[in-house]
Amino acid sequence: MLRFSNFLFPESRDPDRDADVIADCVAEAKLCDELGVEVLWLAEHHFDGNCAYVDPVTFAAAILAATKRIKVGFAVAQVSLHHPMRLAEQMSLLDNLGKGRVIVGLGRGTAYNVYEYQGYGIPHEEAAERYEEAEGIMLKAWTSPQGFRHEGKHWTLNVPRLRPTPYTRPHPYLIRAASSEDGALHLARRGLPFLMNVQSLETTAKRLASYRATMVEAGFDAAHVARCMDESWVWRNVVVAETDDEARRIGIPAFEAMQEHRKKLRERIYAEQGIIMKKETVPPARVNPDLALIAGSPATVAARMAEVEQTGVGGVICSFRLGPMPAEVAANSIRLFMEKVAPRFTAAPVPAAAE
Repeated sequence: MLRFSNFLFPESRDPDRDADVIADCVAEAKLCDELGVEVLWLAEHHFDGNCAYVDPVTFAAAILAATKRIKVGFAVAQVSLHHPMRLAEQMSLLDNLGKGRVIVGLGRGTAYNVYEYQGYGIPHEEAAERYEEAEGIMLKAWTSPQGFRHEGKHWTLNVPRLRPTPYTRPHPYLIRAASSEDGALHLARRGLPFLMNVQSLETTAKRLASYRATMVEAGFDAAHVARCMDESWVWRNVVVAETDDEARRIGIPAFEAMQEHRKKLRERIYAEQGIIMKKETVPPARVNPDLALIAGSPATVAARMAEVEQTGVGGVICSFRLGPMPAEVAANSIRLFMEKVAPRFTAAPVPAAAE
């Protein structure tokens, strides 16, 4: 049955308010822990205020210390911006601090925010190949008790042994992001679960059907296919209020302001640097509130979640605090969701082991 989580992705437009927004995030994490939310997902974005805490690895340690049972996941760590051994050590430490409560979500990062790569001195064209090489290094680090050597395009390493060793064996629970259908099918052929970005319900259903069919074609049995579907997650923006009208009154302006802010910031930086990006002929689903936002009363939101459940996916990553939305408004939405929506679905725990 469908499971639910919260994507803690807080915007801070004013640098002088960063500390306040970060404090709001800790409070939201504690609330989610108290209400029984299964996973709190963290984002990673730099230099633009789109994610106030910026560094999800450091922030995850604070959240694990402030909570008791909620899992802390990455959606995602931008692997191409990190040294893979440093990231492997940090994730292993978090796995120990949380006693297995960490979900290591990996991805290359967004190709749109070129300024993130520039700020780290990394060519954005290398993001995909750095990600692939780094993931392999991290897996070797977690599973090589005698140490290992690695000679690749971006790193040459001679590692005696990773310390601390992971709490979860053989390594921390790992999941990858796939923002395209090709990416999802690549993971299907490897028999791996995945995180899907915001898509329309129609696209979600079609992509998951293709993902499931590709796993069958690759030779995975029904039990493995079912487990991968159950461990996969899709992302939705969610606003719950007592009535549909109230939810849309709160949710639509916040959603639209969030999208407009991100668009203007990116376009300004592109213009300053003379970067020309291919224009999208049709706006993507993620910017359309009719497709990317579930806003309504508990009954309405439950009905929309039931539609998502019909796709066969195991869980929904709900993003509750949208753009300039006040923290207390998001908190009320989370309470209503967990008290009146989530109980309509029977939860099943996510596995504690990897792969």
